[in-house]
Amino acid sequence: MKLSFVIPAYNEEESIVQLYEEIIGNRGKHQYEIIFIEDGSTDGTFEVMKELAGKDANVKVVKFRKNLGKAAALQSGFNIASGDVIFTMDADLQDDPKEIPHFLEKLAEGNDLVTGWKKKRHDPLSKRLPSKFFNFITSQSFGLKLHDYNCGFKAYRAEVIKELDIYGEMHRYIPALAHSKGFKVAEIVVEHRSRKFGNSKYGWERYLRGFLDLLTVKLLTHYSRSPLYLFGNIGASISFLGFLIALYLSVLKIFYAQALSNRPLLFLAILLIMVGLQFFSLGLLSELIVNQNRKLNREKNISIQTTINIKEEKND
Repeated sequence: MKLSFVIPAYNEEESIVQLYEEIIGNRGKHQYEIIFIEDGSTDGTFEVMKELAGKDANVKVVKFRKNLGKAAALQSGFNIASGDVIFTMDADLQDDPKEIPHFLEKLAEGNDLVTGWKKKRHDPLSKRLPSKFFNFITSQSFGLKLHDYNCGFKAYRAEVIKELDIYGEMHRYIPALAHSKGFKVAEIVVEHRSRKFGNSKYGWERYLRGFLDLLTVKLLTHYSRSPLYLFGNIGASISFLGFLIALYLSVLKIFYAQALSNRPLLFLAILLIMVGLQFFSLGLLSELIVNQNRKLNREKNISIQTTINIKEEKND
């Protein structure tokens, strides 16, 4: 079995060599490749990686011209990984490579993706509390209960990464994306080491981006096939509320002869009904787009199958 290690790094020159040595020492007898993604570092990270690649042909280095973020780095590594099992790890030495055999054992039980759970975290409270809240909301949103969605230490079967297309902050939701595609996701407790070198590269702005990507992933995993269910339900709810207000005002006008021209509720009712109809229309347009894409994909598949059949007939 061949193992691929995809490791994004940003200003981690002091930890790269030690991480490489620990991976080599814990990979067992498996073939391996280590793919470092240099994410626009401003220190000597790339030089250290390049030196390792010169000594070990199994080390590959991808260099970004500027900092593009963890999701882009992971996707770049996934695109070139050739192993049967792909590991992702952070480059700051907080993920302990001695856990590699435990991940492989969990995969051998029939799981497709195994994610780590940093049960005892060596991070400040300002990071642990938002993380707990994030994990709770994400678990409730996708019906996949995990203690630590954002742990960077994960192991995937090769077929899983072929189904992934991550960007923005969507690396946090990889387990949910895999789960939505029918892959079996599991979790194991891993040791989380204290940061030895440098500082954390993430600030508070990541929580806002993470929330926006939560909405994106929810849309992609639950409503991409039938967007009318989302926009139609929202539109119907808003329009129904507007209709109730309009009905109330109609009763006041008809039975109590009250003037409505000076009632703000009248304008609110009109606004709600119009906005609801717009949401409903957006859902219908989305359904047309999805249906057209299905037709194009179906025609493409038929064309491919026809081409294959013609080639087979020629060979016969």
